[in-house]
Amino acid sequence: MNKSPLLYVAITTLLLITITIMCAMGFPFNWVFYLTVIGQILVVIMVYKVLTDNYTTTKTFEHFYEDCPIKPIEFSAENEIFR
Repeated sequence: MNKSPLLYVAITTLLLITITIMCAMGFPFNWVFYLTVIGQILVVIMVYKVLTDNYTTTKTFEHFYEDCPIKPIEFSAENEIFR
């Protein structure tokens, strides 16, 4: 069963936020240190999983952002921007 890379992103993010809270609350150094080392390893694993994920899409740069669709600009000799 393939796991989504988003699971790795969520776990890594939660761990690193937990480390930040632990630092602010004054937890012992050894706890924070070991969790930071584990967090760095998880960041490397997360990046690897995201980059090697078998994800394909039909979108191109012409589609720009999905949350803010724009119409393609058609260039011709009549409406040149730089003259």
